Order: sequence, then structure tokens, then C-alpha cells
Amino acid sequence: MDHIKNGWFSEISELWPGQSMSLQVEEVLFHEKSKYQDVLVFKSKSYGNVLVLDGVIQCTERDEFSYQEMLAHLPLFCHPNPKKVLIIGGGDGGVAREVLKHEGVESVHQCEIDEMVVDVSKKYLVNMASSFAHPKMKLHIKDGFDFMGEHLGEFDVIITDSSDPIGPASSLFQKKYYELMKKALRPGGIICSQGECMWIHMDLIRGMLDFCKTLYPSVGYAYTTIPTYPCGQIGFVMCGLDPDTNFEDPIHKLSKEEEDKFDLKYYDSKVHCSSFILPRFARKALKDDKASTE
Repeated sequence: MDHIKNGWFSEISELWPGQSMSLQVEEVLFHEKSKYQDVLVFKSKSYGNVLVLDGVIQCTERDEFSYQEMLAHLPLFCHPNPKKVLIIGGGDGGVAREVLKHEGVESVHQCEIDEMVVDVSKKYLVNMASSFAHPKMKLHIKDGFDFMGEHLGEFDVIITDSSDPIGPASSLFQKKYYELMKKALRPGGIICSQGECMWIHMDLIRGMLDFCKTLYPSVGYAYTTIPTYPCGQIGFVMCGLDPDTNFEDPIHKLSKEEEDKFDLKYYDSKVHCSSFILPRFARKALKDDKASTE
């Protein structure tokens, strides 16, 4: 509870020194330490219920859709026929909710290491966690490394919805993890992982993209806007086994009727394409040739 003072929660972390996001707290709904991390849920004044892990905001009811929709639909609309999907992390259920909107997906396996996150989400983040009751959904409470090691060559799409690279999620930003995901994919498979913020984590992003290019023939980086994440922005690292995959041009482009059917609030085909257009400072930092030809 050190992060709540005078009725305000402040997100203070070594990952973004010198800055802090604050939300006014109406009521603390849950606070316990799990086996892995500190778990806090509070009702905020203007963003609904908020899930916090180790002092860092994971999602809020008001803006979660921009992150969940992009993390799920960017890879799924780039794959020609995704049938079996694996989600690593994502204990709030939001990414699974979006994945399950794809009728062609036959099964969704979710591997979340911390059961407490799932339990509190079912109680306090019902709109996201309702996905756990879906008949296509299979939840595994275990370490993602162990699970993928037991299921090599099984998945069309692997989505990593992780917290930041500190504590239990730190290993999910390393080359070894991306090597294991590659082995767990079927031919032509695609991965999409939480890729941090270009404003404050550029060195990390550059390092991840560099080692991804040694493992996968197709690599891309996109981003979304979301007010309660640091600097109001979060990125996505995308990798594919098919060298002809063009992440910037989705295979399936949604009609207006399909957008309504999917109940989308942020993602559409135009947003998909534009999310790969990075600001000039980021393109230069990532050594993107497009930045030097304009």
C-alpha cells in the first residue's frame, strides 16, 4: 500500500525514473501478496477498476481495450488460418476475450503462472475475465517456459501478454524465450509480444528486435496508445516463420459489418497498418532505412 497516499495511487518504478502516473482511488478492493508478486485491485475515480502488480498498472476498465485488441488482432489477422493459439501471461483474460472473437480459432491455451491474478480478475474485472468460461478456452496455471517445452510445434499464434521486464516477467524479454516460442510454433506461425515503450525503453526494444532478426525471417514493431501505461504508449514485437509475411498489411481486412460484429473499440484494418508507422526518432533509433529515405 506504499503506492497509495492521500487517496491517490502513484505508479513509481525504476523502469521509468523521474515520472509517475497517478489515479485517484475511491476504494481498495483487494490487496495481497501472491507467491510471485504484490497484487492490488482498486476502484479509481475515473478509470474504473484497476489491476496493479508490484506497483505497476496492468489494466484499467476504461482503456484496456486498446491494448487487448491490438495484441490479439495484429497477429491473428496476419496469419492465413490460425486455429490453435497460445497466450502466455494475460491473467486478466482480456487478450483471450479478443482471440475468441475469431470463429476460425479452434482452441486457446493460456499459461499464467500466478493463479491469484486470474482469481481477482474473475471477481473484479468481469468483462475481461469472462473469457475463462468459454468452451474453447483451456487455462494452465504454470510457467510458460515449461509449458512450451512440453508442446513443441503445436501453435499457429503465440501471444505474450507480460508485465514489465522486472520480477517474474523479466525472462520473457530475452532471446532464450523467443527461441523457445519459435520451437513451439507450427510452420508459418506468428508471435506477438508486449514490446515496451519507445519513449523510455528504446535500448531494450532495439536489443529485442536485433536478436529476433537472427531467429525469424519476418520481424516487425507496432504500437498502440493507452493513457494509463507509461508515456501513454506501448509497443508490440511481432515475428513470423514465413519470410513472405508482411505484418504491415493484414491478410484479412475487416468490413464495417465485421468491425461491429467483433465489437471493436480501437482496432480496425487502417489502425493495423498505421500502427507500424513509427515516429522519426524511433525509426532512426531502430536503424529503420525508411527514416533515411524521406
